[in-house]
Formats: sequence, C-alpha cells, structure tokens
Amino acid sequence: METYFSRSSQETFEIGRSLGKQLIAPCVICFFGELAAGKTTFIKGLVEGATNLSPSIVQSPTFTYLNIYDGKNKIFHFDLYRLRDIDEFLSMGFDEYFDADGICCIEWSERISDFLPDDYIKICLTHAFEDERYITLQRVTKEV
Repeated sequence: METYFSRSSQETFEIGRSLGKQLIAPCVICFFGELAAGKTTFIKGLVEGATNLSPSIVQSPTFTYLNIYDGKNKIFHFDLYRLRDIDEFLSMGFDEYFDADGICCIEWSERISDFLPDDYIKICLTHAFEDERYITLQRVTKEV
C-alpha cells in the first residue's frame, strides 16, 4: 500500500498522471471517497498519463454512468453515484468492461463491492484540511 499527502488539486492530478503512465491494460481501478474528495481530479490526471489526451475532456459521467476516452490506451470511466443497485449495473452490461482491453476507472465502487473483479487497484481519497487529501493506493487480490 502506498499513501500520498496531496496539498492541492494540482498535486492530486499529478499523482493520478504518474499512475496513469504506469498502467497496463486491462486493469480495473476502484475509487472510494466522499463527495468532493478529488476522485474526478485524480482521474483527469490518470487519463492524461495513460492516454496522452487532454484532461479537459474528462467529465464525471454522473447521469450517463460511463464515458469512454480513447487515446494511447482506452479508459472506461464509470460514475456509479446514482446507481440504484447491482442489478441495474449488470442489466446495462457494464460488467463486460472489466475484461475489455482498457482501463476501467470506477467512481463510487462501493455500490458494486460484491461484484468487483478478483484483482483491482483500490484508491481511497479522504479529506484532510481544505484542499488537502490523503490518497492511498492498494492492489487488492481476492482469494479464489
């Protein structure tokens, strides 16, 4: 497990960008954190690092559930804040993206915690003071 202390949204972005440069598809990244914890800012950096696309294209898909960014790597950006239940997720076929040739970034992953893949990267963002955050990254491997 790695822990970072971010003093600004720019630092949160940079941590995301650094991780994005290291990622190899396919992989699933699950984000945990309360509202305004910096999840989308982190993903903007990750998208730039992993795809070489402008972070300005990244918008949290709160009402559409999924945005796809196609660059050097393909990013599947989920926001499950408004998801009613796991059945809704499955009925839209979103589970198929776990095995697609891309990087799945899932905001509000706790909404589907019982259905997460056996291997994923868990990122927790928690408020410290004002713009400051603690960011922890951990590889999770479920026993099969």
